[in-house]
Amino acid sequence: MPRLSASEFDGSDRQKKGEDDTALEKPVASGPNDLDYAAERHELENHVESQRQDAPATPYSLFTPRDKKILTVILILTMLASPLTATIYLPLLPLLAEQFHVSGQAVNLTITIYIVFQAISPLLFATMSDTVGRRPIYLTTYALYTLSSLGLALNQHNYAALLILRALQSLGASAVLAVAFGVVADVCPPAERGAMLGPTQSAANLAVCLGPVIGGWVALGSHGFVWVFWALVIFGGTVFILIGIALPETARSLVGNGNRRVRPWRRTWFKILGDSGARTQKQSKDDTRFAEHTNEAGNEKAGGDAGRISQMGKRQFFKKVNPWGAIRIVFYKDTALVLWLAGAPYATWYCIQASISQIYKDVYKFNELQIGLSYLTGGFGTVLGGYANGKLMDWNYRSTARSIGYTINKVSGDDLRKFPIERARAKGAFGLLVIYTGALAGYGWSIRTHESLPLILQFVLAALCTSFQQTFNALLVDIFPASPSTAAASSNITRCTLAAVAVAILQPLVGAIGRGWFFTLLALVSGGGGFFANLALVNHGMQWREARLAKGEAKIQGLAEGRSKEMESQRSNTGQVQGT
Repeated sequence: MPRLSASEFDGSDRQKKGEDDTALEKPVASGPNDLDYAAERHELENHVESQRQDAPATPYSLFTPRDKKILTVILILTMLASPLTATIYLPLLPLLAEQFHVSGQAVNLTITIYIVFQAISPLLFATMSDTVGRRPIYLTTYALYTLSSLGLALNQHNYAALLILRALQSLGASAVLAVAFGVVADVCPPAERGAMLGPTQSAANLAVCLGPVIGGWVALGSHGFVWVFWALVIFGGTVFILIGIALPETARSLVGNGNRRVRPWRRTWFKILGDSGARTQKQSKDDTRFAEHTNEAGNEKAGGDAGRISQMGKRQFFKKVNPWGAIRIVFYKDTALVLWLAGAPYATWYCIQASISQIYKDVYKFNELQIGLSYLTGGFGTVLGGYANGKLMDWNYRSTARSIGYTINKVSGDDLRKFPIERARAKGAFGLLVIYTGALAGYGWSIRTHESLPLILQFVLAALCTSFQQTFNALLVDIFPASPSTAAASSNITRCTLAAVAVAILQPLVGAIGRGWFFTLLALVSGGGGFFANLALVNHGMQWREARLAKGEAKIQGLAEGRSKEMESQRSNTGQVQGT
């Protein structure tokens, strides 16, 4: 893994910054306005940095291709938690109702609680990971997930405990997707993110389809639900150990592009053991100098992105992790369109998943095993869609760059203030949206024909829904580079809200107008709305983004000038007192 450069300790890079950093420097945050524009301020700082002619080009990330492959494998495993835990539970509902002596509606409440905390978890943990680092959040959430799963395995009679433990399980499992997007943004420049997002997103969506099959199989083999939760305990504990041993800290607020050495407690357990066995006197001195260096008052200027991100002091810690940052993103014009394009297909796929068991049981008279297997066509679609779309995303990026004569910087990463990233991500979506709308409308009417037709359409829709989620979640991270996990958390809020609404109206509307018209209406809202949202994003997205950033820059400048005048007044008053 990358190691600390020699210049890190002597602060020589800080001395080269000159007046630009002085202009950007801002004291400890004094109010919520400082926090509201933290992301915009960081982007402004990156923009100023890119204008410095005397600064040598530095690579975007020092993580090697081998490092990224290892990270991809770890992310794939971590991202299984939320979708696997949500869907492995579905075949257990009748068993739980019988075991806890409650109604089916009461058992369904545990699903509702899981979805609610699925939205809350990223607000707390994903936004925090942009500040305190990815690794501590992963360890904390997986510890919570494993312990709550253990509680569920041991609890066999208390319904209230079932509700509480299911909420805690969701809280621990549901932040990993947003944090994973942050890791990808940490180590991959925009032109290369598709290759890493493809397999990770495919794994997460595959778990959605495999969960019911695994849950039904384990429950059938063990004649109960307990071993399903024990399986989750084993999974959670294994991944927790893997994170502790092999997942390095990647947050750019802490390690920059990988050239900064983190404190011992932030390192992998493997690295800690290696350092303790071969620690030299020079390393001890370096660590001491590192500790002194990172505690200096002007920490925001200490090396790369990490140094330039504002350090607001311990008093501001909880303000910095305030979930309001993720909520605010929902209300920007450009990001609202991106969130719709990522969230509506998720809600659509959730509706299809929720309707599969009833469709194949009532219409096609499938047994439980056949119903579980019917989820697999969608699973194959998610895998293929995620992999193919990852390649397509990178191809679209390169194609857009060629069309405007833009030279891609694979070393330091591109300045997206000068690049139409919205067009690069969204240009390939128009044709896919047309196919998606037709397939979704056709799915409702295909029911009662031969069972092979809806199974084929499930494959197509799974691939397309995965592609849209992957593409527009990546775009959201692209336009909020200073806080990628916070941006991903806002996506989670939107998609969970849309999914909850869609599932809530599914059964009443199907009963009122039938499956054919329900899925046709869903196709018009999701696909038709997505088409117009994509059109607006391609034509106006970059303009709206620039206006949003300019407004933030003006606000930051005003705050900085006001604070500067306040400090100048304080110095003047101090001088007068000393003179008397």
